[in-house]
Amino acid sequence: MKRCYYCMLLVLVATMVNAQPGRKQVAEGNKLYAEEKYDEANVLYRDALLEDPESPIIQFNISDTQYKKGKYEEALENLNKSLSPKLAEDRTPEEDQLIRSKIHYNMGNTHYRMNKLLEAIQSYQEALKLNPADEDAKYNLEFVRNKLKNESQKQNQDSQDQQQQQQQQNQQQQQNQQQEDEKQEQQDQNEQNQDQQQQEQQQQQEQQAGEQQKELSKEEAERILDALKEDEKNEQKKRKVKSSGRARVLKDW
Repeated sequence: MKRCYYCMLLVLVATMVNAQPGRKQVAEGNKLYAEEKYDEANVLYRDALLEDPESPIIQFNISDTQYKKGKYEEALENLNKSLSPKLAEDRTPEEDQLIRSKIHYNMGNTHYRMNKLLEAIQSYQEALKLNPADEDAKYNLEFVRNKLKNESQKQNQDSQDQQQQQQQQNQQQQQNQQQEDEKQEQQDQNEQNQDQQQQEQQQQQEQQAGEQQKELSKEEAERILDALKEDEKNEQKKRKVKSSGRARVLKDW
């Protein structure tokens, strides 16, 4: 950034307040301002404003001290007040135009400090409309334009990087989800296989139990049959024994 017009305009102001109310306070304030005693200068400028509340010159000087103190919002407010039509009452159109150009220049500097780059560009453009020969305004205008361009490119790059990072995260999430799905699918398959094996084992056990029961039933039937046969044999033996006994024969006399 090129130098600010504040100090340069204060010299002009000092030459224009000789017949103005509050000129003494303004002159003393200018001396304090040159010594970088901005708070003390601001007090004197405000005292001068009490004597001439509509003075755009005093409003401008107050904005000067606010700028130096980093109170940019207040500085802009006073700069806008310094653009009052009263500024041109005691000056030629050329003088008025030059001063207004410097005020817009200061507005550009203030906007820049607030990182309001578009507003700063507009203020420098207004300053150049009023004074096309202002080299400092030309320099600052190009400086801020380049800064805005670089920031825009950086934002675009950051946006692209963020999108790429988001895509990578999405891809990683998809891969993780796919792996999780495959893992769950494998687990479900294993559980299904285990269930099937258990069912097959249960069926085999039931089949074996049924065959064993059938074998037992067959053995039991054979045992009963053998028992019946044995009983029949015993009964036949008894009958044979009874039939083989000697018959009693009467003696033939």
